[in-house]
Amino acid sequence: LVVFVCTKRKIMRLKVKIFIQQIIVFLFLLGLLPAHAFVHHRRFIIKEALYSKLCSSKNILTVNGQFPGPVIYANTGDTLVVNVQNDGTQNITIHWHGVKQPRYPWSDGPEFITQCPIRPGTNFSQRINLSDEEGTLWWHAHSDWSRATVNGALIIRPANKTSYPFPRPDAEIPIILGEWWKSDIQAVVNEFLASGGGANKSDAFLINGQPGDLYPCSTNDTFKLTVEKDKTYLLRIVNAVMNNLMFFSVANHQLTVVGTDGAYVKPFKSNYITISPGETIDVLLEANQNPNHYYMGAKAYNSVVGVPFDNTTTTAIVQYRGNYTASSPPILPDLPNSDDTNASFNFTRSLKSLADKTHPINVPLNVTTNLLFTFSVNTLPCEDESCSGPNGDRFAASVNNISFVLPRIAILEAYYKNIQGVYGDEFPSFPPLNFNFTGDSLPVELQRPDRRTEVHVLEYGTNVEIVLQGTSLLGGVDHPIHLHGYSFYVVGAGFGNFDKDKDPLNYNLVDPPLQNTIAIVRNGWAAIRFKADNPGVWFMHCHLERHVSWGMEMAFIVKDGKGSQEKLLPPPPDMPQC
Repeated sequence: LVVFVCTKRKIMRLKVKIFIQQIIVFLFLLGLLPAHAFVHHRRFIIKEALYSKLCSSKNILTVNGQFPGPVIYANTGDTLVVNVQNDGTQNITIHWHGVKQPRYPWSDGPEFITQCPIRPGTNFSQRINLSDEEGTLWWHAHSDWSRATVNGALIIRPANKTSYPFPRPDAEIPIILGEWWKSDIQAVVNEFLASGGGANKSDAFLINGQPGDLYPCSTNDTFKLTVEKDKTYLLRIVNAVMNNLMFFSVANHQLTVVGTDGAYVKPFKSNYITISPGETIDVLLEANQNPNHYYMGAKAYNSVVGVPFDNTTTTAIVQYRGNYTASSPPILPDLPNSDDTNASFNFTRSLKSLADKTHPINVPLNVTTNLLFTFSVNTLPCEDESCSGPNGDRFAASVNNISFVLPRIAILEAYYKNIQGVYGDEFPSFPPLNFNFTGDSLPVELQRPDRRTEVHVLEYGTNVEIVLQGTSLLGGVDHPIHLHGYSFYVVGAGFGNFDKDKDPLNYNLVDPPLQNTIAIVRNGWAAIRFKADNPGVWFMHCHLERHVSWGMEMAFIVKDGKGSQEKLLPPPPDMPQC
């Protein structure tokens, strides 16, 4: 029996290996694997594992039993082939956050947008083709709230014979900011959706999976970074938190910001960073202080008075190597106040692209498609006014007054196979109702969105500008907006309503940052530009998970171009079925 089982397992591994080789041949014949690109093979096994934090234990969904999940390293232009085997008990998808996936959205990952979920007991070999991304990105589940524990860093180093645009650091360390509930995360989501109100706040924030010394039953497992005097460390910071922008700092140390969202920025020094959910920030930490123990810390930024949030601080320890008497407790960092909107906005506005000969930029100047999208928190009627939202209603959220409804067939499949009735293509270019978006005491009827599945269609090669406008409905809040399949230039941002006559005069068209996630400041706006040169179906949504659950999302269809290299590629043979 043992021999039979071992033989059977070997046969299964051989079949998987042959299948992956077939995929590689398939991709090479399609011209997707250049001869110089290196192909990395990884296996993700989705399974539950027991973890203990805050004096209690629970099973969580993981990749390979790890939390956070495995760090993947690659170089610019490489290809990843990741075989995802779902040995868990719930559906799953994996999104490669910030990877453009040129002409190949089939492995992008958002559930019912580009693929059906990977069901328990099945697998899907995802092909992730890196293009010009360089720096820190990440991967995470993109189904329900599974990304709370299913996530990890994707580190893309310079291609061979190229280098960083700053002195090579002595070491590189991923820093993943996370969030922890003592309750089962699925139970939190189920209660949240059933009540129609807000989600229960988390019990802790995490640095590399650990809450830190300021929480109960946590001191022994606090993450520690050992440094040597006068050496430089590249911290690759990912905000994997579910519902909060975060402030991050290291006590007594300035940080030199050098990158964001897989692109370099002009270096600048700061005592802290602000990082949105979904965003990555690369910073250099110089170990130039007296040898001691210093806390790095992170806490939530919350712009709305009266809204409950987790106001705890997660910490890790930067400890210098050597013989000395360390401060006890370590020195705490000086983080901005939790409600310091200017600190959050000013940091984000400090990001600027390198824009040099080695790292040129290509901001679309001749805009051919102008769009204005409003992002609002809304309400929907609840039977017997029994829900936990305002006035007994149910919370909702919308883009241009449409609260998105996920279909039960993937939009990409429906588009590719011309399946009718899955989605509409009438997502509006402008808000259907024109009002003072950030005004006070707005009429209650503005709070009622339509619930539909609509996409916005873009012609290939269109130069697009989108003004992302927050609204003050139900008080307003910051919205970190993420676009799949593209990086975009953030050419402007401000408070209040966007002024189409005045605000473009102050656009930065010289060195705007290239990002894939941008936070709209509370009751403010941001303007982004990109060229629609990646055909397929691409999701855009707020990266606050509660807002996604309420419907603050939409999708673009970018049509094929005329050239052979401007067309959507066919799906792989093992696409999950609905």
